[in-house]
Amino acid sequence: MMPITALYASLLALLVILLALVTVKLRRSLRVGMGDGGNRDLQRAIRAHGNATEYIPLFLILLAVYEANQGGALTLHIVGAVFFISRVLHAWGLYASGGSSPGRFVGTAGTLLALLVLAVANLLKII
Repeated sequence: MMPITALYASLLALLVILLALVTVKLRRSLRVGMGDGGNRDLQRAIRAHGNATEYIPLFLILLAVYEANQGGALTLHIVGAVFFISRVLHAWGLYASGGSSPGRFVGTAGTLLALLVLAVANLLKII
């Protein structure tokens, strides 16, 4: 059983669903069935959703492997919380601005840090 991975997988799934619903709502209101119709708000919504779906699977694989290899619960929760909060901040920052924003910067940094910590922690488990 991997209850910690299950917790963060569920939270991240809810985030992806929320991002998808925002995109669908925008598509419907703008009557854009495919692509972004040249609308900047829709472009940002599509990227926020897409970016989440690009990073979340790798994170969950690394988290599950670390938990399966008896990684520490505190480490799992810290990295899981950092990643989740980072993904929320990234999406918020992207919605707020198509360019640079504090949310995007912190969200990207936290996302990459969480991935790095888990990659190194998993490597240390096998050497």
